[in-house]
Amino acid sequence: MSILIKGGHVVDPKNNIDEKLDILVKDGIIAKVGGDISEAADEVVDASGKIVAPGLIDLHVHFREPGYEYKEDIESGSRAAARGGVTTVVCMPNTNPPVDNPALVKYVLDRGKEVGLTNVLTTGCITKGQQSKELTEMGELKSAGAIGVSDDGRPVINPSLMRRALEYAGMFDLPVMSHSEDLDLVDGGSMNEGYMSTYLGLRGIPKCAESVAISRDVLIAEEVGGRLHVCHVSTRNSIDAIRSAKKRGANITCETAPHYFSLTEDAVDGFNTNAKMNPPLREKDDVDAVIEGLTDGTIDAIATDHAPHDRDEKDIEFEYALNGIVGLETSLGLGYTNLVAPGKLTLSQLIEKMSANPADIIKIDKGTLGEGKAADIVIFDTEEEYTVDISKFASKNNNCPYDGMKLRGRVDMTILGGKIVYERRD
Repeated sequence: MSILIKGGHVVDPKNNIDEKLDILVKDGIIAKVGGDISEAADEVVDASGKIVAPGLIDLHVHFREPGYEYKEDIESGSRAAARGGVTTVVCMPNTNPPVDNPALVKYVLDRGKEVGLTNVLTTGCITKGQQSKELTEMGELKSAGAIGVSDDGRPVINPSLMRRALEYAGMFDLPVMSHSEDLDLVDGGSMNEGYMSTYLGLRGIPKCAESVAISRDVLIAEEVGGRLHVCHVSTRNSIDAIRSAKKRGANITCETAPHYFSLTEDAVDGFNTNAKMNPPLREKDDVDAVIEGLTDGTIDAIATDHAPHDRDEKDIEFEYALNGIVGLETSLGLGYTNLVAPGKLTLSQLIEKMSANPADIIKIDKGTLGEGKAADIVIFDTEEEYTVDISKFASKNNNCPYDGMKLRGRVDMTILGGKIVYERRD
């Protein structure tokens, strides 16, 4: 099948393209990028007035399969990804059982291919059973297809074990994707420690629970090498620690999530469990720091930390509600509305954070619209404002604090390997 995308504004930071061009897709590959392509095609897509960019790559999702399919499964998660313009996802391994062996890595990859709505990649666990006691067989995980290792949802508690993990993973060129959190400092808290936690009478989590753990991991990585990727950074001190290490030449990358530049702890007011996540929402100064980190390049990527939960796990007392929100279907809109529209990032820089840089971090040949590359493409509208309606989400659950929010940057079409996997009809 061939597709000709006509008249769109093509944004491809890897090839320094930011102009109106046509794209011709043949047999799943980008055959030609240029002005006024006139070749015949099986389907012609009028992208006039739209943005055409490489499909988004999300380094951090929870598709919950195997074991927690009532929250989400690979099919429903892939459908949500397609609606959000995401053509590649990296699944975290905190399933049931955890993805700590080659058989489970292969299972996740095979299910993703079977569904065929997005490129489903996966991490394997850093430690067996995510118990922070014994390292997994990382070479076997990589041979099975894992693109990194992570114990996301839990930190690697023992610093000596974290050191060995970085050394061992480094032998296989696998990034260690760290959920950096000091559980002793968390001490049973359920939201950011500050004005709002005091106002609501909730036990707070100090910011240093994150920044101390990140500083530890960064210093270990500097000394022993390996590839450290820090997940979901949310505080000013965390970003400062990573910025300083990068200036010293450390081999470190990091990500933040849309909620950390779009919301503050005020979203928790009224005991809103759909705004409960880990790390928790912070204060405005931290939001400003996240945006600064994105602007100056300290923060390499934007990843959703898409984390669906059943209503019964959220519609309970705040302290007992599970952490996490769904984010695949709103990430592009939040990025455009809160970063590009106010002039914090250019559109090319946003696509770099959401596609090109993630591809580089996990070393896959994607995140570009170069000729000869896989035709993973998103077409979206930055002019029309739309209202988030969680009742229309493709995800199995809608634990999301953005319902009713007005955004720009709505996905019109997602193309995966030359096949249209999502097309907006309303």
